[in-house]
This record gives sequence, C-alpha cells and structure tokens, in this order.
Amino acid sequence: MKDNKLKKNLSIFNMIALSSGAVIGGWLAEAPYWFQTTGAGAAFIFPILAILLIPVGLAFGELTAMLPFASGVDIWTTNAFDHRMGFGVQWMMFLVQVVEPPLMAFIFGTVINHFVPLSQMQILIIALIIVTIWFIASNYDIKLAGTLSTIFFVVMIAASLCVSFSFFFSGKWSIENINTNGGFFPMGGKGIFIAMAVFSLKYIGFEMAPTLIEETNFPAKDIWKVIASALLIPAVLYFIVVMAIGGMAPWQEISEMTMPEPQLVALHGLPKIIGTVAIISGLLHAFTTLMGFWTSSTRVLYGAAEINQLPKAFSKINKHGQPYISNLVVYIFTILFCLFSGSNWVQYIYAISSIAAGVVYFVSCVNVIVLRKKHPEWERPFKAPGGVPMMIAGMIISVWLMIGAGMELDKGGYVSLLAFVIVGFIVYFINKSFRKSNPDKQPIVLTPEDIDKYQ
Repeated sequence: MKDNKLKKNLSIFNMIALSSGAVIGGWLAEAPYWFQTTGAGAAFIFPILAILLIPVGLAFGELTAMLPFASGVDIWTTNAFDHRMGFGVQWMMFLVQVVEPPLMAFIFGTVINHFVPLSQMQILIIALIIVTIWFIASNYDIKLAGTLSTIFFVVMIAASLCVSFSFFFSGKWSIENINTNGGFFPMGGKGIFIAMAVFSLKYIGFEMAPTLIEETNFPAKDIWKVIASALLIPAVLYFIVVMAIGGMAPWQEISEMTMPEPQLVALHGLPKIIGTVAIISGLLHAFTTLMGFWTSSTRVLYGAAEINQLPKAFSKINKHGQPYISNLVVYIFTILFCLFSGSNWVQYIYAISSIAAGVVYFVSCVNVIVLRKKHPEWERPFKAPGGVPMMIAGMIISVWLMIGAGMELDKGGYVSLLAFVIVGFIVYFINKSFRKSNPDKQPIVLTPEDIDKYQ
C-alpha cells in the first residue's frame, strides 16, 4: 500500500468540468487566428474534429480503465513496448500539457490591453503574475481546483451562449458577412488542411483524464464519459460561437481584431453589458484551462516519478496532497514558455502542442492494439468498440495532426521543439545513470494487479 497518496476528491462532474473546461480554453483572444486560418468554416471543422478524435478518446478510455495510474501514458507504453519508449511518450505528454498555462496566462494581458494600451513587456509581466498566483494556489487541496472549475464551467457556458445568441438576434448578424467574403472557407483547401490539424489543440484536454485518475472517486470504467463530454460539449459550443462571430463582420476584419466579441459589440453599438459578459466568460475559460492543464502537468511528472522514470522527489506531496516539487517544475517551465513564446504566441503554441499531441495519440492507439494481443487476459472494464480498424483510424488522424501542425511551425518553433526533446534525453540519461548506482531504483512496470495495492 502506498503512503504517499494523492487525495480522491474529484467527482465525475468535477472531472467533466476540468477536462471540458480545459478543452474550451480561451477563444476570447484565439478566435482571430481561427478566422485567419480558415474563415467562418471553423464552425464546421470543430465538430468534424471532435468526431475524428473519437477513436483516440476511446483508446484513452480503454487504457485508463485497464491501467488507472497517474503515469498512464508511460505505463501503457512501457507494457506494450519498454520503459524507454514509455518515458519518451510521457515526456511528449508533459509538453502537451505544460504549454497550455502560458497560452492562457497571456489572455489576461490581452484583456487589459483592450482597455489600456500595453507593451509586449507589460503583457508578459501580467502573464507571469497570473501563473505565479496559480502556482501558489496549486499547492492546496485538489478540491480547490475541482470546485473552482465546476463553478467556472457552468457560468462560462451560460455566459458564452448568452453572448452568442445576443449576436444572432441583434439585427446586425448577417449570413452575407460569410457568403460575400470568400464563403465559409476563404483560404481554400490549404486553410482547411491546416485548420484540421492545428485546431485539434482546442480539443487537447480530454487526454488529461488519465493523469488525474488517482484522484477520482468514481469507477475508472466511467472515464470514457468524461472523455466523450470533453469532445462533444466543446464541439457544440465552438460551432455556435464561431457562427455567431462570423456573421457579425467579414472574416478579414475579425482576423485583425484582438478580442472579436467585445470589439464587435463596440463596432455595432450593442449594449456594453454584452461585451462585459464576453470578457468575463473569456477570462473564466482561460483560468479554467490554466488550472486544468497545470494540474495535469504536475501529475505527469508525479506519475513518472512513481515508477522511477523521474527522481522520487517529483512524487513527494505536501500536507494538502499536492506534489509540490512537480508544481515548482511546472512553474519554471511555464515561465520559460512565457518568456520565449514571442509575439505570435497563439500560432506558436498551437503548432508545437499539436505535434506533441499527435505523437501521444498515435502511440496510445498502437498501445491498444499491442496490449490486446500481448495481454488478452487483462480485465478491461471498458473496451473500445470498433476493434483494430477504430484504432487505425485514430492513428491516421494523429499523423494528420503532426503533418498539418508542422506546416505552421516556423524555424524558431522547430528549434524550441528540438530543445524540449533534447532536455528530455538529458533527463532520461541522468536518471539512467542514477539507476546504475542504485539498482533498487529501476523502472517499475505496473499492471492491473497493482491497482489495489499501489493506489
């Protein structure tokens, strides 16, 4: 029985709020990039993406129910292949999670810049203040994140719908703003292809469920419900929001805005309260996403330390049940990403995260196939329907994500991605060297037999 335990304080609704809220993210400042990439057609791309990602979601559902550990991606891959590949995929999983908090933190500076002109340095400082505040809060009971995310989730969904329908019935919304300006897809096939890849970042969040599984108080077999919610709820909301925004002005104008919703309110002389609600909703979206991904990032490190893939220090928890050293490491990484994201931070983080996500998704689908053949005797409380063809479909969409995202990444982005991979190699070999002089610290391979005794 493990003494260094996380607290099981997350209900299924807390998990839906955390994962769905994290997926929804901050379109308050991201929407211009959507319209710049593919126009109002993004409204259709988001639901299509949700459907295409279902095979990946099912893979995560099966693997999490079978091996419900915080280091899920690592453990699945280690069992299917070996601990080296397990660490590599876990490191990519960490990248997927850890780049989101700085992305959300920048949104707060963008909001203030809407009212008071700010320099890039001032926006950066605000982002650093936001992540520092959450770093302090993250060291308290997980119930804090669960409760806040649940409240924020309900409020921001309601607020977003109010703003969208205010646009639809404002008398200013017109389909002509879409039809006469290049149609739904003014950038043509290239825009659709790139959007189908990089917009997948707006669904990153459903894969955080495995990292929090040791802190849930409901059966692991139900985790697929959380994952399904994190795909379907945002799909519907994205469709409504993009259509609402797209009909208020030509896509060229929207793509040049910093925060379309409040700016469209001002442009058309709509009641200011609508713009205020949009801003509040956007900030709640951003903060919920920041909380969710920060928490998931720390669990990725914590989980790797549990099985000796990282030093045990990363798995140490404080009196509130929080992995405080992992929290500190996430804080450091977040600051670094804030410092080096540059002025094109939305495009930059979208692409780099999508590439890493594609790797994690691809390997997870392969893991399902391999483990079904390698360990057919293992109990699978939830088994993904569709068999091998379903997993192959998940692998195909994963490759698509990597290729499309790669097309959007500039030279600096590739250098940063390479630097992150090199850091991963350094961490791995340092830990490998440590294990040579400490034979009792070899990687632990967890199986379904370890569920009761290890959690």
